[in-house]
Amino acid sequence: MDSRDIGEVELAGRLGVTLSLVASWLDGRSIPDDGMRAEVDSLLNVVDGPTRNPDERGDLEKVGWYHRPGHLDGGREYGNAAAFAFDADVEVLAREATQNSLDERLPNARPVRVRYTLHELTGEALARFREALHWDDLIPHYQTAATQDQKVGRVIAAGLRDMSERDRLVLLRVDDYNASGLTGDDYATGRFAAVVRRQLDSHKSGSGAGGSYGLGKATLWATSRLGLVLMNSTLSEPHEGRTERRLVGRLDLPWREVDGRPCAGPAWFGRPDPGLGEASVARSWWADEEMTERLHLTREGTEPGTSFLIVGAHDVASLVEATGASDDESLEDDESVHLMHKRLVLALGRNFWAAMTPGANKQPLLEASVRTLRNGVEIIEEEQVDPSVAQPSRTRALRAYLDGTTVERLTESGQVAMVSVPLKVPDLVGQKSGGEHRAVLLVTAADDADGKPNTVVAMRGNRMTVKTSRVPELAVGTNLFQAVLLVGHAAGDEAPFSDEAEAFLRTSEPPEHNKWGQTEELRLRYSPSAYRRIAALTRDTNRAVRELIVLPKAKRGAGTDRLRKRLAVGGKKVARVSVEAGLPTLDDMDARIGDDGAWCVTAEVRVPAGGESWQLIPVAKLDVRSGPRPVVSWSELVAVDGCELVDGALHFTPGARRATFRGTTDVSTHPVRTSLTGLVVELRAGMGEKA
Repeated sequence: MDSRDIGEVELAGRLGVTLSLVASWLDGRSIPDDGMRAEVDSLLNVVDGPTRNPDERGDLEKVGWYHRPGHLDGGREYGNAAAFAFDADVEVLAREATQNSLDERLPNARPVRVRYTLHELTGEALARFREALHWDDLIPHYQTAATQDQKVGRVIAAGLRDMSERDRLVLLRVDDYNASGLTGDDYATGRFAAVVRRQLDSHKSGSGAGGSYGLGKATLWATSRLGLVLMNSTLSEPHEGRTERRLVGRLDLPWREVDGRPCAGPAWFGRPDPGLGEASVARSWWADEEMTERLHLTREGTEPGTSFLIVGAHDVASLVEATGASDDESLEDDESVHLMHKRLVLALGRNFWAAMTPGANKQPLLEASVRTLRNGVEIIEEEQVDPSVAQPSRTRALRAYLDGTTVERLTESGQVAMVSVPLKVPDLVGQKSGGEHRAVLLVTAADDADGKPNTVVAMRGNRMTVKTSRVPELAVGTNLFQAVLLVGHAAGDEAPFSDEAEAFLRTSEPPEHNKWGQTEELRLRYSPSAYRRIAALTRDTNRAVRELIVLPKAKRGAGTDRLRKRLAVGGKKVARVSVEAGLPTLDDMDARIGDDGAWCVTAEVRVPAGGESWQLIPVAKLDVRSGPRPVVSWSELVAVDGCELVDGALHFTPGARRATFRGTTDVSTHPVRTSLTGLVVELRAGMGEKA
């Protein structure tokens, strides 16, 4: 179409659309829909003939790098401040990026699929990628930035050195499917502008969203040693009449001066926007399949979502774990990508096991996988993260809730007990909006693979782990357990005040979304004392857990009492021991016989005033029918509370009046079958003397 009687600005005003959209129509880069076309035709003299597809015009060569000019007032930014909020850590990246994908899941029953792909490029494959990326145009900017004596400059210098000396570059791609994609105009408010153009713009809809600060996306750039991320999005809503292969790149560098021209910091990889006159601004473009393949951005199928390609990915934690190396040191190629692969799998399982847990008739919210390539060849096959492997007992608890198979109290192995816990949501300032929400608490026996036992994992709507805390004041002999607290939409949309609970807890989270507590936003939106409602929820949750895991007296008879008759504690003081303070003594002990025949003991020590100075060694003996009691070894000895274990001796916490330790005997040192013995535990103090 051709504009003859009316200018572009006036046309945009009459149609109520942006100038850039009109420019894309006139330039042949997009086609208005039928309704809009009729309005355009009524305002313009139309030249007959089909509108050209930009990919058929042969003008893709116009795609390139466009750097933001330096500020006229002399202001300078030496890096993206948002990126400093997070470490260059793939575990942090996995948590933040996957949370964003969960928040953008389309409103259907299907899960959002997230795939992490590590791809190491070397030799000719690296050369082809750099050519497609217009690397030669970036070299002067990188060289200048790398000479600056500040953190961003040093990180860039390390990235350039690694690529130059080893002819190697690691790409980390994050793909999501069944998600919204980067919809919206290049400049106006929308998902695209929030990610590509703006800082601290979360553009999250709904109270169930995980993010709220707009900082999470910065982890993508923080994970790149080169500050460079490319994006390919398949849109859930058409933009400029199209949905597939919307590409753009963003580079975050510090202020620099190249060839006498100051550059403010960020740069964009795209096509110049003719609608902005002389301004050096790049917009996204609709790429062909060849271009997406050359940039390693080819997506599978046409399902909506976005692919983020982190160029020059690194992981500080992998370096430290493997070698104790600093950020500017490197690992061997295999070691680097293998460790990153492993840490991504662990991070996804630890943070999103609940979102990946299905019910009998319910699909999970999320499916996640990790794979690793070298020059296009898979070197670690795609690994689907299995929540039942990552967190077996917690997954069992959530699945029982989803399937409706929970019980009121634990009486058998493998059961899941459920009870509701109140959260009194406060009113928003100036509004009557609060009420009592009923959170769901699930408790089940702990498996070793879950990590630390006797903890509560709490979450809300998108079922990402937010808070993990240990339950205090547990009774001696408590069986190991795991607990899950579901709040807000995680407790079910039918739960009263679920929307209000989601909004309240979301406001109480810091940028890392790893706890609930006092925040400035919480204070401003609710009241200075609103955080006390969270403290009350924690207190009531811990109380409910303790009530669920304590067996009623009637249930503790028979077997438990018979077992306790076979236990004894040593505590007779030897006369020759002279002490100024009272001695710690074993006060209570509970035990069970494990499947392998070992005694599994939980013991409580009473520590009198001044007794903290003693260092006592727990000794296990078998109480046999005749002869001396044989001493057996511990296969495991763990300090639980009020003490620590140093070289096999208990060191008591200053001021503690009670201490608890747990031990398991070594069956290989038992001279007699456990079923034929009792157990005596003594505390020995220094020089072989007995307390």
